[in-house]
Amino acid sequence: MKVELLKLAHARSGDKGDTANIGLIALRDKFYPLLVREVTAGRVKAHFDGICKGEVERFELPKLGALNFLLHESLGGGGTLSLMTDAQGKTFSTALLRMEIEVTNDEAQTLGLMSDDAEPEKS
Repeated sequence: MKVELLKLAHARSGDKGDTANIGLIALRDKFYPLLVREVTAGRVKAHFDGICKGEVERFELPKLGALNFLLHESLGGGGTLSLMTDAQGKTFSTALLRMEIEVTNDEAQTLGLMSDDAEPEKS
């Protein structure tokens, strides 16, 4: 089944020059291994196809239950040079949370993700 990252994580984003920086933080410790497995630099690059012109780097922060992504060449030159509506990359976190990942039914059951309307079970 497909699950939006919004059900598994929260995110923050910003910029440094022409690079967007997105932090993806698991809502529960048990979600972090799934994020590590499924939210790869390649998948993030594909999700931002047409926006991110450069490389995507991923950094794992297991003690925080988080992943950090740098999306190079994604802000049209950066805040003072760009004509983009969001030249500081503030909306990139929301865009990433709309990305869907594949989860097996057994895994979804174990993680409390089976109902589309239900919030993940607290642990």
